[in-house]
Amino acid sequence: MQGVNTEPSHSSAGAAAAGLQGTGAPVAGSPAAGTPAAPLDAAQLAEAFALFNRASEELSTAYNALQAQVGQLTERLSVLMGALPAAVVVVDRAGLVVQVNRAAEALFGGALVGTAWRAAWARLQATETPGEFSFAAPGEGGSADEPRRLSLSESALESGDERIVLLHDITETHRMRLASERNERLAAMGEMVAGLAHQLRTPLAAALLYTGNLRQPELDAAQRSHVADRALERLRYLERLIRDMLLFARGDSLGRQRFHVCELAAELAHTLEPLAKAKQIEFDAHCGCGDTELLGDRKALGGALTNLLENAIQASEAGGCVRFEVASVPAADSGLGVAAVRFAVSDEGRGIPAELQERLFEPFFTTRAEGTGLGLAIARGVARGHGGDILLRSAPGQGSTFILSLPMSLELPADTTSSPSPP
Repeated sequence: MQGVNTEPSHSSAGAAAAGLQGTGAPVAGSPAAGTPAAPLDAAQLAEAFALFNRASEELSTAYNALQAQVGQLTERLSVLMGALPAAVVVVDRAGLVVQVNRAAEALFGGALVGTAWRAAWARLQATETPGEFSFAAPGEGGSADEPRRLSLSESALESGDERIVLLHDITETHRMRLASERNERLAAMGEMVAGLAHQLRTPLAAALLYTGNLRQPELDAAQRSHVADRALERLRYLERLIRDMLLFARGDSLGRQRFHVCELAAELAHTLEPLAKAKQIEFDAHCGCGDTELLGDRKALGGALTNLLENAIQASEAGGCVRFEVASVPAADSGLGVAAVRFAVSDEGRGIPAELQERLFEPFFTTRAEGTGLGLAIARGVARGHGGDILLRSAPGQGSTFILSLPMSLELPADTTSSPSPP
């Protein structure tokens, strides 16, 4: 029997070695995998800690300096807000007051921080001038003092989270402005005294002449009635002249109220259309304002527009057309810097020469024998008293267009999270 070979063959040893290498086991005579790097010595560690400590101290110094600057800025802002004569109110996105200055607390008569800005805003009443409000400030004992005149402006922060509302008390400025306007009107009245004497003397002399003729016994009933009618006509002219003078001298608008623009336009069209038809003139009225409202003296505005419409009818000939158009216009097109309502009265008359256009608004200047010369002056005064104005566009042979523009009044928006922006 042959004996068994117990010595390992060279091929088996090679396979085993190959198997060990395939499994990643280290092989004798080769460097071990993942040998760690040499550790830092004590000098390098000390240098690294020193750099870290120095950077930490620099950051701490810079942070302390920044905190000091923030403290200084905060103090300056507090002093500045306290020293401002205007009321400053900071409103957040939710419509709550988060900060006010002393002037705001004194104006509203109590603490505002934490309350809804809408409640404070409701106490402001819009006036005829955009961006200006009337405010009944609380007085001593809870009674209300004389209403104050406030100018309101608003600015949003870049973050959009808060808004700053600035309220200036312009009561004295408003009084001075009214006094200045009244003095200008009185000065104009003084300049027109000579013209006034002539305007009153002529119809008064005619009325005296007619009434004197009534004493003649030879007049029959028909002649006496004709003379009496002529005397009454001259006296009515005097009454109208004096009434217009008083309106011009007063200049301001009294009973202000809210009214629908298109309702006023419809009333004027209903009143003036029969007058136009009696002269065989077409009357075309259109209002595109919808439910738009204005705040003002409705009667005074109606009188000013009636004067413009009557002038247009009188300037037109039979077969002509008078157009009365009312529309809302944006701030860019209104000429007033704010959104406005525009009343345009156009005729197809002979037009007005350029040299007479400016004089038309002078008191007592008229191109009609029966005119008082105060109608357009009063109309312009009413328009300016409401923050608006009147413009004239005319050329000989091309008719005339008078445009009366009035700024729209401010309204509180339905969204309670935002305060209104002045125009």
